[in-house]
Amino acid sequence: MATDVKIPELGESVSEATIVRWLKQDGDTVRADEPLLEIETEKAAMEVAAEVGGRLSILQPAGARVQPGAVVGRVAEERAAEPAKPPPPPSGTTEAPKRPEPSERGAAPRPPATPPVPPREPDRRDPERERKTAEAPEAPVKVGNQRDDPHDGNGHGDGPRPSTGDADVDRVPMTPLRRTIATRLLQAQRSAAILTTFNEVDLGELIALRARHRERFKARHGVDLGYMSLFARAAVQALREVPVVNASIDGDDIVYHRRVHLGIAVSTPRGLVVPVVRDADRRSLSEMERTIAGLAERARNAKLTPDDLSGGTFTITNGGVFGSLLSTPILNPPQSGILGMHKIEERPMAVKGQVVIRPMMYVALSYDHRLVDGAQAVTFLVRVKEQLEDPARMVLEV
Repeated sequence: MATDVKIPELGESVSEATIVRWLKQDGDTVRADEPLLEIETEKAAMEVAAEVGGRLSILQPAGARVQPGAVVGRVAEERAAEPAKPPPPPSGTTEAPKRPEPSERGAAPRPPATPPVPPREPDRRDPERERKTAEAPEAPVKVGNQRDDPHDGNGHGDGPRPSTGDADVDRVPMTPLRRTIATRLLQAQRSAAILTTFNEVDLGELIALRARHRERFKARHGVDLGYMSLFARAAVQALREVPVVNASIDGDDIVYHRRVHLGIAVSTPRGLVVPVVRDADRRSLSEMERTIAGLAERARNAKLTPDDLSGGTFTITNGGVFGSLLSTPILNPPQSGILGMHKIEERPMAVKGQVVIRPMMYVALSYDHRLVDGAQAVTFLVRVKEQLEDPARMVLEV
């Protein structure tokens, strides 16, 4: 019995996916729940797993564009295939069962087929190679398998590269996710009046607090205490005071969101994705840390669902992990605000008339000036700064 491998539902407004690569080869034996292939939509990349164990047959190659519900492969269950062969040998004679050895040799009519097997082995492989070269399904599979390495000579295309006539140029098609990123960034630039305001934060107290309680926090809650969850908490508190930064424009209306659904930008080999922490304003610090870590891991392993990426009301992005000292983040439409974190760098600062070395970070808030006034944007960023410089305020919510 064979079970179809189908493309799952892809989420609201997503009607097509591209098979990025098959994680198994045609004819491989697979286990139930084992990932079989990776697909990519305009919003996310995800894996499709086997429903049952058995032998895989690939029906659609890497690079193929498919719709939800499309059958792209089959898994044939191999239950009693092996034991079924021994019973046939008894040829009706009572003497055959008495002599098990002859019963195996009794396949004397078959020997002719057995001897030629060694010579036929190469013959059988050669036509197989020719068939693979001639048929489209196999060739793209190899291209798809090479997409993992961005530095690979074959690049990240959905198929073979078109010839450019220039040995110094490689041309590859954009993936659906990259096309969507490009479209949304242009949309943000064209449809919003984006302005960025900056401030700098002395993280000395926050770093000391984290160092004092990090091990106990991890022992109690089972997760590490990272900077992102602390920044998320500070942003949530600031959004309560300046709710317009958590609002959005819909036509001629302003939509004020009662909850904070916090987008966390995550860089993956396929591009930037922004999974959403639902109800971030209701989560404890440990819940926030656990959720952020889980979403980031699923994003890098292409296990996010379309629902994980929708419904955000405000976003945080951290360019500091790559060494960025300062940047102007671009809005994630239809949101009206995005907070940019950057590298922590020790710098000489004037404190109470003395020059001291402090761990400083530049923070940036990009906002839609059609909705958010400069005073509101600055107030929001100052509130974030105040809470990070005096972490007790996050606990006391003052």
